[in-house]
Amino acid sequence: MSAIEIIAVAGLLAWLYLVLLHGGFWRTREREEVHDFRDSPPNFDWPSIVAIIPARNEADVLPRSLASLAAQNYPGEFSIVLVDDQSSDGTSDVAQRIANEAGRKITVVSGAALPSGWTGKVWAMHQGIAVASDQADAPQYFLLTDADIGYEPDVLTSLVQRASGENRVLTSVMAKLNCESFAEKALVPAFVFFFKMLYPFAWANRAIARTAAAAGGCMLVERLALERAGGIAAIRGALIDDCTLAKNMKVQGPIWLGMSERVVSLRSYPMVDDIRRMVARSAYAQLHYSPLLLLGTVAGLSVIYLAPPAIFLAGSYPAWLLAGITYLLMAVSFQPTLRFYHRSPLWGFGLPLIAAAYLVFTLDSAYQHSAGRGGLWKGRVQAQAGKQ
Repeated sequence: MSAIEIIAVAGLLAWLYLVLLHGGFWRTREREEVHDFRDSPPNFDWPSIVAIIPARNEADVLPRSLASLAAQNYPGEFSIVLVDDQSSDGTSDVAQRIANEAGRKITVVSGAALPSGWTGKVWAMHQGIAVASDQADAPQYFLLTDADIGYEPDVLTSLVQRASGENRVLTSVMAKLNCESFAEKALVPAFVFFFKMLYPFAWANRAIARTAAAAGGCMLVERLALERAGGIAAIRGALIDDCTLAKNMKVQGPIWLGMSERVVSLRSYPMVDDIRRMVARSAYAQLHYSPLLLLGTVAGLSVIYLAPPAIFLAGSYPAWLLAGITYLLMAVSFQPTLRFYHRSPLWGFGLPLIAAAYLVFTLDSAYQHSAGRGGLWKGRVQAQAGKQ
């Protein structure tokens, strides 16, 4: 058997495993659902909730995101704490104006300087949780959410009904990302596809499985379980804070992660370089800053994504046939995610090129780390926090 045939067989076996045995990662059936609070059991005791929003230079999106949270029709006690994380664009002023106009309690906190060993977002969340916990009646849940996330009015009710009904200590929803520019249309659906390949939602939602994952834009967390897990301080240096938190919380009880069209990201990525920076911020951290894992990733992506179309177009029989089957499996598995983002099925055949772009972003992440710019986000280099 030639080397080309070995690569073709390896690629086909890898995709057969992924499609048939890897937690159904390609499906999009784990969904946040519409619920009516009137469907809840009689005399249901709605838990108290405080939303914690870390915000650094988010003045442009707060009129939509913060306003959408203030408009939640949640029947229980619900308030919001926004931590202005050393912003320079008037974030605090915008948040305070919305707070004055809202019919809901919104507390705006000026964040303290970032201490050594902490990443910025986690430090801001820690301060917001401290303010919320210092109230006379500490909330039963925290909604940990990003400043660029928008909500339909009944989403919080839906999350609480799932968390309470299924005894989940962490209930998280992956926000639907913006998908309007050419760069977003080409790269955003694959970002979700690759995330689900790394963390199959079905495995994350299964109590006995080791996989743990969450989407940091929207996480409903039971307060007492969070305290048992060591609080937010336990993940103080994490760049990938959501999945790190999920790992800690799953030790305390069941978690759930799903998708939603009613929780949306308001942040746009108009250019390919915007998406590159977003991926490069944490891709090398995902590999634990390991050159060996980076080499393994390059080899694995080459065999799984890049080799099949190349062998299909230029290889000889039987390698081209095996590679063609692999290429088809790849394109078909991408279809549910493309439908979720209302993209043409033909994008499925572009997945090898898209994967090549993400491979370049990952290599750039390693380069940025070696150059001392790892984890760069809004002027902060944060990669070293997780290594202290």
